[in-house]
Formats: sequence, structure tokens, C-alpha cells
Amino acid sequence: MVTNRNKDSDKTLVKQGPEKVPSEPNKINGSTPYDFSGKNLTPYGGLLPVITMLERLDFQALVEQTVTSKRIPRAMDLYRFVLGIVLSLYIGFPRLNQLRFVARDPILTGILGVGKLPVQSTFWRFVNALHLNVARQILSIMRTLRERVWEAANVKLAVVTIDTDTTVHTLYGQQMGGRKSYNPKNKGKKSYQPMLTFIAETREYVWGELRNGDRPTGKQIGDHIRSVCAALPSCVKRIFGRADSGFYCREAVEAYEECNARFVISARKTSRLVEHLRQAEWKPSNKTDAGWECEFRYQPDGWKKEYRFVALRYEKTREEKDAEEKEQYQLFETSPYQYRVFVSDMPDPIYFVVWFYNQRGGAENLIKEANNDAGLAAHPSGRFDVNGNHFQLAMLAYNLNCWLMLFNREPPADAMHHTTLATSRLRFPFVAAKICRHAGRTGVSYSDSYEEKGVFERLMDRLRRIAPRGQGSAPVMQPALR
Repeated sequence: MVTNRNKDSDKTLVKQGPEKVPSEPNKINGSTPYDFSGKNLTPYGGLLPVITMLERLDFQALVEQTVTSKRIPRAMDLYRFVLGIVLSLYIGFPRLNQLRFVARDPILTGILGVGKLPVQSTFWRFVNALHLNVARQILSIMRTLRERVWEAANVKLAVVTIDTDTTVHTLYGQQMGGRKSYNPKNKGKKSYQPMLTFIAETREYVWGELRNGDRPTGKQIGDHIRSVCAALPSCVKRIFGRADSGFYCREAVEAYEECNARFVISARKTSRLVEHLRQAEWKPSNKTDAGWECEFRYQPDGWKKEYRFVALRYEKTREEKDAEEKEQYQLFETSPYQYRVFVSDMPDPIYFVVWFYNQRGGAENLIKEANNDAGLAAHPSGRFDVNGNHFQLAMLAYNLNCWLMLFNREPPADAMHHTTLATSRLRFPFVAAKICRHAGRTGVSYSDSYEEKGVFERLMDRLRRIAPRGQGSAPVMQPALR
């Protein structure tokens, strides 16, 4: 037997490095050719999680059962008109005439089930046909959706903090309800003063209404607080309320007490209250930024009983003293101190009450986010009822981002971090995608270089596992947000 083989039988060398050689980067410059032959491409591929969430929460049936309109649209049904406006607000188009920019977008038209969005005049006829009561109906829809989202996202907050505030929307047209009132940035111009309330823990919008430019009355403030407490999910057992001096009135305090809510309200410094401050027993404040602190019992004019008032005293700087003397022309004796006063029924120490109230600044950031990102400050019509309905649609678009953040909580799942709507658009909605059709089915294809691939897949997995269970939904996340 003859063996025929080489004497130098060394082992075959193992290949070093990756088998696939990386391709060279694309060279893009000013002479790069371009065309418009691409089909079914969209820059809003991130709308897929939004419509998945709304579909699993049965949003269509909720709108069709709740929203009423005398006008029967022919281009699209009522649900698709509402959904189209909300989605356009969500992706950043607060004006109806801006819908022409996405009229043929494949993912938006695919969600609405139309070949092309109707023209602007069709949307205007639909919006003008909505009655003023539609604003309340949209608030009712948001209340039901909140219950379903909290059940599915396993949110079990037994204690919540509600922050109530107003904002000023300057008007530049002839809108109904505009008033020349409190408008610090544009003095002398007409404005609206809407009132809004948010949940501090989840940053959700709970209740609000578009108001004319006049300051809210005590009755309006009391009714607003009662509506907020009634709109909270059923799992909430204890409520804390915070409000600034614009809500300092007897009706607000009584409304908080009727809802069994603890409250802290910044007090307006009347002459009687200032006299109590001068006669109070002050002591050094070591746990706040003030020099001195005090507390006393006081019953303002028209109130039914005494309440606890806590106050901080700051020494004025030399510049503040000079400015005050110049403004008063030295006719009155100037005080060397500044005061911060709060009325509260919380039994906690003064420093904790002040710290708790200072957290209310987050509500101002949320209002700014709603104004700038959700299109809340865009009042498209001259009619007050149309602007009121648009106001609630904009806040529904704002809440869509908050609810997606509840489903997108990072491990551990009990940690909640808010991401503004402007940032969320860059991470999720503004994602390039291609609509593919194969074997009678439609799919969405994303780039393999998408940085948020893992987060997107986790979010879609959670949303697709939402399923009804009895009167609610089974939780898709563990552990619960408490």
C-alpha cells in the first residue's frame, strides 16, 4: 500500500479577522445624482407603535361611541378625521393647512385607509361642524384611555400629586373670547388663559379647558379641581395638590377638602396678611434658602375657618431696596424683607412644605412642552368652540407621548423618566421606513443601522401583548409602577 501525501502536513491556517469585508462609506457630495423614483418610503415609520397602542386600547370604538357630530363626512368617517388630526399634531403639524405636506405619506394614509388625505377645506368643514361639547367628550375619551393604559402598563399609583396652573396664549387675530388682561410678555394684547392640570408622577394631562383672557373666578377654580379629582384612575387613593397664587381663594381650598386632598397653595400677600407676617414669631431657617421662617393660624376675609400658613423671609439686596424706593418715590416706608407665604393643611415641617411646593415647577415645563411641541398655542379658528376642541385634540396628542413612555419604562420597570415630545419624535416617530408588500401582506422595513432597534422591538413587543381581561387589560410589564 502506497501513501501519497506531502511530508509537510501542517494544519490549515485559521482565517483571521471577519469574513465579510466592510464596504466603503457612501460618497455624497454636491454632484451626487438624485431622482424621485422611490416608492412607499416614509420619514414617519415610528407611527407604527402609536397606532398599535391605540388599536390594542380599542381607541376607534371609543371615539365612535363618544364623539358626536351632525355632519356625516364622505371623504373619511369621523374616526379617521379625528385620528388624522391627532397624528398630525403628534408628528408636529399643528395647522390644518400643513396636512398637505403629508397628504400622500404611505404610512399615514395606510393607517387611515385612504389613498390620499382630503384637502384642507374638507378638514375645516369637519372641524367647524363639531359642537362645543366635543371638548368634554375628548376629555372623557382620555379618562377612559388613561384607565386602560395604567392597567396594561401596570401602573398602580395609590398616591398622586396634581399640579394646576394657567398659561397665557397671545392672540394675533380676531378670535372670539380674546381679552386684554394679564399678559406679562405682550402687554396690552388680547389673549386666552387656559387652565391645565397634570399628574406629577407620570406627567400626564388630566383635565383642562380653554378660557378667555380674564382671570379665572373662584367658582371656576373649584369646579376645575373637582373635575380633576373625578378624572383620576380608580387605583388612586390619596391626592396631593399644588397651585400658585392665581388659585389662592376659598373655593379652591374647599374643593381640595371635598376631594380629601392635601394641598399647598401660594398665598397672595394682602395688607392683613402682611400685618400678620410682621407680628409673627420668626426663627432662623436652616433647611431652606431663606433667612427666617414662621407659621401661624389665619382666617382670610370670607373664609369659613382658620388655616395653617407657613412663610419664609428673605432680606432684600441693596439693588432691590433702591429700585423699590425709586418706584415709590419715597412716599412710603419700604420693608427690608421679602416674603413667601403658603397656605396648607399638611402637618409636615416648614422646610418640607416649601420643598414640596417647589417641585411644582415641573408643571410649567410641561405646559411649555405642550405649547411648543404639541401645538397647544396654535388657535386655528376665529370661533371659540372650534379652538376649544382643537385644544383638547392637542392635549390628546401630548398624552400619546406620555402613555408610550409608560410602556417604554427602562429596567427596573418601576423607574419612570419623562422624555419630551420633541426628543421622542427624534427617537421614534422620525424613523425612515419602507412599506413592503409580499404575499398579500403589508410590512414595514427599517434601517439595519437604527440605533434604537432594541428599544423599538421591546416597545412593540409590550404593545402587541396588550389584551383585554374582564373589564380592563392584563398587565404587560413587571414590576408595577407604584
